Order: sequence, then C-alpha cells, then structure tokens
Amino acid sequence: MLVHSLWDQEDNYGDIALYYALKHKQADQPNLWLAMGPWNHGGEIRDASTLSPIRLHSDTGLYFRRTILEPFLAHYLKDDAIPLPGRVSAYRSGSDMWETRSALPEQDCTQDCATLHLTAQHQLSLNASASTAGSVSYLADPAHPVPYVQRPVITRDAPGSVWDDWLSTDQRNAASRPDVATFTSPVLTKPIALDGQPLVHLTATTTGTDGDFVVKLIDVYPDEVPEQRELGGYQLMVSSDILRGRYRKSFEHPEAIPAGKPQLYQFRLPVMNHTFRPGHRIMVQVQSSWFPLYDRNPQTYVSSIFTAPPEAYKPATITLDTAASWLTVHQASPVTP
Repeated sequence: MLVHSLWDQEDNYGDIALYYALKHKQADQPNLWLAMGPWNHGGEIRDASTLSPIRLHSDTGLYFRRTILEPFLAHYLKDDAIPLPGRVSAYRSGSDMWETRSALPEQDCTQDCATLHLTAQHQLSLNASASTAGSVSYLADPAHPVPYVQRPVITRDAPGSVWDDWLSTDQRNAASRPDVATFTSPVLTKPIALDGQPLVHLTATTTGTDGDFVVKLIDVYPDEVPEQRELGGYQLMVSSDILRGRYRKSFEHPEAIPAGKPQLYQFRLPVMNHTFRPGHRIMVQVQSSWFPLYDRNPQTYVSSIFTAPPEAYKPATITLDTAASWLTVHQASPVTP
C-alpha cells in the first residue's frame, strides 16, 4: 500500500511515480493499493481535521488509520477473510469526502478531459473558442524573485516557519505581483471535479536564454465565507510545479533557450483530487521564480547555475502565447457528499 499526501511538502512525487510504474508493469494490479489524503508529509498519523485554515468535515487521519490501513494490515497479518479496502482510496478536497475506485486516471488524459484555456484578457476558460490569438507578458527579475510564501520567509524549523504547510498557504500575495501572470475563471455555477495529473502545455518566448516556469492550479474561495470569515477570497493551491527551461526537451541534455523564439514547455503537475464548488473560481498562476524554494535562474544560459557569475543574472521579459497555452486534466462526475 502506497500512502500519498496530496499537500506533501517533502515529496509529492515519489508515491505517485511508483504507483504508475507498478501499474504499468502489472495491469491487473494483484498487490497494489493506494491511499491519498489531504495531508502534509506524514499528516495521516496525526489529527488531520484541518488543511491550514480550512476545516475538513472529519479527522481524515483517523479515518485512514481505522478504515483503510487497519483492515489492510489485518487481512495480511491476521485473517485473510477480512475484506481489503478499495484499490484506490482518495480524499476529494472541496467535496470533503472519501472515494473508492479501481485505479487512478491515466497520466495523459485521453477521455473525460477538461481543458483550461488561458486568454489574453487574463481569464481562464473551459471553452476552446474563448482562447483567441493574444499574449500576456511579465518581467522576471532575478534581483526581485517571487517568494514561495509571503514574506518574511522564515527558515525551516525556526519559530514562525510555515514550511510544513506551505503548499496550502494563501496565494493572494503572489497574485498581486506584476511578475506573476494570473488567469481566473468566472464564478462557477456548478461543481467541477478534477483529478489525476494536470498536463501543462505552455507556449512562451523569453528575451533571455534560460528561465524557469512555475505553474499553479488554484481554487479561489468566494469573497465572503460566512461560516469562516478568514477564508474569504482565499487562494488554495491544489497542484503546482516548476520546469527549468533548459530541460524543456530533455533532462539528460539541457540546452539554451533561443531568445525571442516561441518554445513549448510541457510538463505534468502533481496528482490532485479536488472539486471546485459553485461560487468558487479556478485560477492558474504562471511565474518564473519560486525563491528560495528553488534557486534563482540567472536567465542567461550557463553550463552550471551554481557557478553563474553575477553579470549572468539579468531581467527577462516572458511572453505567453495564450492561444497555445492550456492545462488538460481528467474531469470526474461530481458526487454530492
């Protein structure tokens, strides 16, 4: 049994990569189970009734231990007549409920897909016709990188650090910066349930010869949440990751980015299992630094960023071709809890 934390600040890659590797080697999955919950690293062993300030409907850690882990261990260690849990037990954030299914969606969505289109008006649309020709630009300056949490950024394990919960911290501070391109959907009138690994298809040019691309998929809460006022307007990341531009074609063979020429940056975000509820909005943020979580990219191609001289660090203008930029992810049928 692989146990995955959907907001794991230490490793949100390993369990899911191993799951797909094993699943592809044994199609009938005779000995493969997966549990995914709304936790940070190791959160399933503690009280898990909240996700940062967001109140969940139950102690999800206790549910996992009693309903999923206990019968699994009892089946193999005590009595094989004890029923096993479902192959995949996944907590659906937003709907605040557990789901059981036979498998995760395939990594590359081929059916029941939702495509989130970026538009030149900073909107996000599920309608392909809304994505007309246009662009959105921002200036990325290594001297003023986008912090991964709101300043002051406190060192991990120091008093006041938010490291354990940084993946679920409010993203409004980033959205307010001019070097973060933000795309927001209209207010939703019906629930949209997304799961699996979002595939980023970003077409962009840069005036530099290297650069980073951070993409974040975010649930924007209504401006007013009467039952919990501090959540009014909260921006919750549900999946996010970074691609260093030199690796856009290959991790084994990095190469410079041709300045001023459109390039495709395609990569998968971490797995998600989330319902965007009516009254909420879906947001995508694109930026070119995530400091100091990731080191600053000088935006001038050098053989090793670790030894880049000061003069290599230069501002660069990033231009997103919105008609050729979107995210694709599996869309599930919303279930009423």
